[in-house]
Amino acid sequence: MKTRCFPGSACCVNMCEIQLNGVSELMDLLQIDVDTDVAEDKPGREDALCSRNVLRKQRHWERRLAAKKSKRKEEKQRRKFNCASADSPQFTKRVMKAITKERLAEAQCTGLRLCVDLSMTDCMSDKEISRLAGQLRRLYGSNKKAARPFHLFLTDLQEDSRLYRECIRMNDGFLNYMMDITEESCLDLFPPEMLVYLSPDAEKALETVDADRVYILGGLVDESIQKKLSFSRARELSIHTARLPIDEYMVKKSNAKNFHSKILAVNQVFGILLTFWETGSWTEALQTWFPQGKGYVIAPDYSSPLPTTQTLD
Repeated sequence: MKTRCFPGSACCVNMCEIQLNGVSELMDLLQIDVDTDVAEDKPGREDALCSRNVLRKQRHWERRLAAKKSKRKEEKQRRKFNCASADSPQFTKRVMKAITKERLAEAQCTGLRLCVDLSMTDCMSDKEISRLAGQLRRLYGSNKKAARPFHLFLTDLQEDSRLYRECIRMNDGFLNYMMDITEESCLDLFPPEMLVYLSPDAEKALETVDADRVYILGGLVDESIQKKLSFSRARELSIHTARLPIDEYMVKKSNAKNFHSKILAVNQVFGILLTFWETGSWTEALQTWFPQGKGYVIAPDYSSPLPTTQTLD
């Protein structure tokens, strides 16, 4: 049998107090849990938010720094390109090829004339013939790049010779070189009084180059040169001789092998003449083209000037 409590009765009051106390205790427990959760979670979220903000700002700063560096690099390259463009206008390969061709064509009409005498190749080995063919290629390459190219002649080059075949084999487009390739000798092309044969054995030093002269280089390789061979060839032709002013502008330099030589490759002699023709400076020409291994350096004071006038042998 159930007991009923009437409103206002002691039983009802006691039951209400018990229920209120239970609810109060329950709320207290809930309040403690909520406070505890808030107290524990809030600092963690703040730290996480702070960390994310810091990382975001750091990444933003790094991106800006990288952008500034890239911009500075691009600006530097742009200034460098503009300076280069101001000094030497940029042309396509096709335009540069046309300009070079026009310059060489003009040289064949008005340029300083130079012959390479190839009449002495019979005394050379096959290896030396190959080396000479390579030197002729480099000689022509230097002339192509020159601001004031020479009018070049390859004389005494027989079509059935070893050198002719080797030049075709080794040098692409050899037959299209903008130079005169002929079986004739220099004496067949020019009067002897105009000719100057450059030989290291000549007595007189070359003071300058003259547009009214024709200069001749002996087509030989160092290993095969017999003593005074080019000088003897010039005497045979009864033409003037001269040597590069090495003794006047250079001195011997001590080296471990005690080696000193004034014998130069054909393309090196040509490079010296070409540089002097463009700059008017023997010291610059010799310093640019004379190999260090030959044991000579430019004299410190350049104290041996050439005479104001000269006569050629």
